[in-house]
Amino acid sequence: MAEFAVFLRGVNVGGITIRMAELRDALSALPVSGVKTLLASGNAVLSTDLDGATLKERIEETLRAAFGYDAWVIVLARQDVEALVRSCPYPSDDPDVHAYVTLSSDPAALDRLVALLDAEGSGGAAEDGTHVRLGPVALAWRCPKGSTLDAPLSKATAKPVFKATTTTRNLRTLQKVEAAFG
Repeated sequence: MAEFAVFLRGVNVGGITIRMAELRDALSALPVSGVKTLLASGNAVLSTDLDGATLKERIEETLRAAFGYDAWVIVLARQDVEALVRSCPYPSDDPDVHAYVTLSSDPAALDRLVALLDAEGSGGAAEDGTHVRLGPVALAWRCPKGSTLDAPLSKATAKPVFKATTTTRNLRTLQKVEAAFG
């Protein structure tokens, strides 16, 4: 069985409330085992014989049926989560700056996100450390504490064109997800 992490987009914000026990129960109805949920932001780890793409599709269908909202998830294999945590160049414990990782189910969407930021001149450049591509499906970025919602990357991922394909997590959350695999 393969191990996967599941990251839900937009839960427990904007009126979409899912208790983690209910999420665990919904996911456990699928052909998976060892479901563990983490934090209230919609994170889970599990094992399954399904491939990642099929798992994503099945989870989104299940969440739509169980909770009545337009569910979008990012599914990453355990080794991909581990690689992202290791490759993030930012510290998770900086007292003044948050380190985030924007995940995408579509590498082309992440390309469009970076192009949008560059076109607006608001996202900084990878060279100045504002954001760093961690591979085809992840972009690390940072911003001063207290300014997350005003950060260009945060504003960009809130645009409707990116809602179905991206979600963002604090690096500390990714570290907790990695640790949950055991």
